[in-house]
Parts: sequence; C-alpha cells; structure tokens
Amino acid sequence: MTSTDPSPGSAARSASPALIVICGCLIGLLTFGPRASIGLFQLPMTSEFGWGRDSFSFAIAIQNLLWGVGQPFAGALADRFGTIRMIMLGGLLYAGGLVLMAFGSTQTTITLGAGVMIGLGLSGASFNLILGAFGKLLPEQWRGLAFGAGTAAGSFGQFLFPPIGAALIETIGWHQTLLVFAFTMLAVLPLSIPLSTRALSKSNASGPSQSIKQALSEAFQHKSYVLLVLGFFTCGFQLAFITAHMPAYLKDIGMPAWVGGWTLAIIGLANAVGSLTAGWLSGRMPKRYILSIIYFGRSLAVIAFILIPASPTTAMLFGFVMGLLWLSTVPPTSALVALMFGTRYLAMLYGFAFFSHQVGGFLGVWLGGILYESSGSYQIVWWLSVALGVASAAINLPIREKAVIRPAEQVA
Repeated sequence: MTSTDPSPGSAARSASPALIVICGCLIGLLTFGPRASIGLFQLPMTSEFGWGRDSFSFAIAIQNLLWGVGQPFAGALADRFGTIRMIMLGGLLYAGGLVLMAFGSTQTTITLGAGVMIGLGLSGASFNLILGAFGKLLPEQWRGLAFGAGTAAGSFGQFLFPPIGAALIETIGWHQTLLVFAFTMLAVLPLSIPLSTRALSKSNASGPSQSIKQALSEAFQHKSYVLLVLGFFTCGFQLAFITAHMPAYLKDIGMPAWVGGWTLAIIGLANAVGSLTAGWLSGRMPKRYILSIIYFGRSLAVIAFILIPASPTTAMLFGFVMGLLWLSTVPPTSALVALMFGTRYLAMLYGFAFFSHQVGGFLGVWLGGILYESSGSYQIVWWLSVALGVASAAINLPIREKAVIRPAEQVA
C-alpha cells in the first residue's frame, strides 16, 4: 500500500542525500548573500540620513548578536519539532527585515529591520540549521563533505551577491536593491521541504536519550567543548568586522567603490574552496590543528594587509587569502561537536558555539564603528583582530578529539 503520510518527515524520508545537500546548499547561498553584502549599504544610508558610522554599526552589531542569541533556541526547536518549520519562519523574518530596512528612515526602524528581524531570521534559516539537518539526514560518510559544501554554498552567496548588489545600488538605488534581495529570500520556503527532520530526529540521530537540560549540562562541563566555544569568538569578531566595514575602509584609503564589492566577492569565492578543503581535511587530520592553522593564518594575513601599501590588487589579494580561511572554521567545528556528543542535539550545541561566534561579531562590528568615530581610523580594530587570532590558535590546541564518556559507557 502506498503511503500518503503528509507529515513533514515524509518528504525527508523520500529525499535522496544528493537532493538534501543541493537544497541545503541553495538555502545557505540565498541566506548568506544579502548578509554578506550589508557593508555596501553603509555609506549610502549614512550619507542619505546624516548618521555616523556608529549608528549603522550598532544595527548590524545587533543583527550579529541576535543571530547568535537566537541560534541555540532555533537549534533546540529544530531538534525537537523539525528543521522545516524553523527555516520557513526564518526566511519570512529575513525577507521582512530587508523590506523594513528598505523603507525605514530612522535609526529605530533600521535597527529593527537590519538588526532584530534579519538577525532572528538568520538564526532560523542560515547554514547553521542546515548543518544540523545534514548531520541527522545524511549517512556518516556524507557528513564531512556535506558540512564543507553547506558552508561553501554560503560563501558562494557572498561571491554572487556583493557585485550584484553594488551594481544594483548604482543603477536602481539602495532602497530598491534591498527589495530585490527580499524577494529572492522567498525561495527559501520551497527549498526547505527536503530538509524536514521531525520524523527522523529520534531514529537517525546518534547519541543518548537525553533531555535538553542534560545535554547542555554535559556539554558545558566538557573542557574541550568550552575551548571550542571560546575560540569561535574570534572567528565572529574578524568576519563581522570585515563584512561590515571593509567597503568603507577601502573607500577611506582612496579605493573606488567597486573594489569593496569585489573584495567581498573574492572572499566568498575563495571561501567556497577553503570550506570544501576544510571539510575534506576534517576527516583526514586532527580538527584542532586545522582550526589553529586557520586562526593563525588570518592574523598573518591581516598584518600583511595593513602594513603593505594599499592598492586594488593588494585588497583583492587579501580577500582571496582571507577567503580561504573565512568560514573554513565551520566544518571542523561542527564535526567536533558531532564527534564529542553525537548528532541528536547537534543543531543546539553547535548553536551555542555559534552564539560565542556572534558575540564576537557584535563586538567586531560595533567597536569598528565606535573606534572609527572616536579616532578616525580602523587601525585599533585591525590589531585587536590580530591578537585575538593568535589567542584562538593557542586555545584550540588542547582540544581532545574523542566522544564524551558517559557513566553507562564507562560501566560497559
């Protein structure tokens, strides 16, 4: 007898691994693209409304913070009720935030749209939940590469959207460009259907039968998880600062506007390569070494960028090097969480790591604006980024890459 089960899980049961990965990657591409282009709107908006850069930075800092605050809750709800509902809700919030950002004319409305709505939308529809769904729905042999592909897809969105956004801002204006971005976000809704996890969350997810409280208590008493979470703070600080302030920084030092758009685009394209490589390496070498190399490499890249005389070539070369190291932290980080605790609460536990990432992002964006307004320069934040990168490279080295030992397992 043919099943007619209309439950959300029925789509997931019939979806092939390839379809799951493709749809997840497309969602990651669409949701990451406008967010990665946000720095392009800083100068047009502050010029039109007469704001300081600290006002725009505060809205984007709130976005990063709420993306992080909402992520553990969105992950827990997805683990409990299914991924599809959270992705659809997140996509609608994201689109609504872009619309409000387009029509808003006060700092309050911009903060509500660009900060609150987009931040919460990202927590429900970004690659973080996609990776959690991959962990549950895909066979183990697919996971490492799928984690890298999902992250790389977000990066490809960063490659596509900034040049398109820069061209649209020049031709139709920044208000209309935001509306175009909002319309594209609606495609997230149908793409989320193959990622439904409700019917599979109990049977396919690895790990013990724990409550959410037990899972959190276990994780935060695990030293390696705490180190992983602390190290991820730096990733958010560096990425959010560059995303929000790089176009303005390049304009300040005499670069034309197109250099900022293409630098962000090159970061996205190179990140697709870096994320896939990191996903592939995560199954072949210690993940803590991958993370340490990435953080230390970023610090070296920033030092070279701010000391070498600036030109469009050096800006885009910096974008390429930084892009290789951009979100390549995500595959080994998510793989470590799955290795330590299993996949049952992967979305939630990775969500808490990502919360640390976004607290760093909040400070990176906000301090960038505040320190620019007070000193007229981004130099302090660049050097702070270097110091944090070195610290995170050291923090990740003591991580133990082993599954947590539970009392029942010790007895066995």
